[in-house]
Amino acid sequence: MEYLEFEKPIQELMLKLEQAEKLKEDGVDVSQAIKDLNSKIDKQKTDIYSNLSAWQKVQLSRHPKRPYTLDYIENICDEFIELHGDRTVKDDKAMIGGWAIIEDKSYMIIGHQKGKNTKMRQFRNFGMPNPEGYRKALRLMKMAEKFGKPIITFIDTPGAFPGLEAEERGQGEAIARNLIEMVQLSVPVICVIIGEGASGGALGIGIGDKVLMLENTWYSVISPESCSSILWRSWDYKEQAAQALKLTAEDMLSNELIDGIIKEPIGGAHNDPGKMFEIVKKEIIKQTKALEKKSPEKRIDDRIVKFGKMGVTKE
Repeated sequence: MEYLEFEKPIQELMLKLEQAEKLKEDGVDVSQAIKDLNSKIDKQKTDIYSNLSAWQKVQLSRHPKRPYTLDYIENICDEFIELHGDRTVKDDKAMIGGWAIIEDKSYMIIGHQKGKNTKMRQFRNFGMPNPEGYRKALRLMKMAEKFGKPIITFIDTPGAFPGLEAEERGQGEAIARNLIEMVQLSVPVICVIIGEGASGGALGIGIGDKVLMLENTWYSVISPESCSSILWRSWDYKEQAAQALKLTAEDMLSNELIDGIIKEPIGGAHNDPGKMFEIVKKEIIKQTKALEKKSPEKRIDDRIVKFGKMGVTKE
């Protein structure tokens, strides 16, 4: 188990618990000590995870053991057939998508994919799509619309790839095209932020009837580090930047920029992936049933109104 800096008190108690359990295996009666330690661990977890700062939530969203898009697909879908390529340039490995079946219902699932080790991170371009990734996503969305199937997107990216070649192939246009096309899709669209939701890289597959955030994720126009480097010319102020950006799920919901928060198991999604998959699956099924009761025209109108009023202020 990997622990973050603010989780050190839990780590210390867990080490003591391991030592006590070894003594128990050797025949020493430490049952009361084990019971006390478990009680202290539960209390420590409650105290820490119920009072996380914005920066601590950013850290949790980036935890290396946190489930990625393919993990959700493998665990909530009964069947998945991946589709490849944008039919123009190539197949972007940072953006995956395909047909899925969840409890006898067909969906089109699209999402950012990061890697779990150095080799896979390079292969997946660290979850940062090129223009062809967004064009592949749009191609799959249009396919889902053609067959009248709901769309699920899983958002987890540090941003769209900022390389020169991406700009040459029209990174900005590809994302902008997705925004206008997603608003007009006739099928239900549910967007779930499962990790990092940074900049246009996240927004490129983030226009939906329901936009949901897992409890320990973030969604913002810029990362705390980049914000700190612009305002203070240093990354040292990333914690202050995270707080000022109002990027947590609670902040986003209070500002009416998302539609709901999905609770995570105590300690984060990586602490109990099985439970997290179950929670997300139930939420997808519930939201799909509710959205299918609306007509396509009503869903489109509601989307336009929802996103159209964002950023509007009154003096």
